Amino acid sequence: MARRELNNGPVIQDEKETVSKMIHIYCRKKHHHQHDLCDECNDLLNYCMQRLSLCRFGEKKSACSNCKVHCYRPEYREKIKSVMRYSGKWMLLYHPVYSVKHLVKQNQK
Repeated sequence: MARRELNNGPVIQDEKETVSKMIHIYCRKKHHHQHDLCDECNDLLNYCMQRLSLCRFGEKKSACSNCKVHCYRPEYREKIKSVMRYSGKWMLLYHPVYSVKHLVKQNQK
């Protein structure tokens, strides 16, 4: 079986940075970890980075919420939904550029 090449283009890197910032906000506000992530959030971040690196759509990737292929296992999908739901409003305050870029991408079909 051939191994799929890892995606490391600019679209995937932007997605990785955005999800990383969201998880850090969530962990800081919900789990009260100021600098390092707690084990649970670190596990989620690592899982997200792996899934983004292996995304079959690569640089043509849409927002995950618009994707027809759900590549996250159900427990991780629920965790990242909680993170995004909570962190979304904080992203506007702490990382407005990433927030706007994500909203634009999310509204593209």
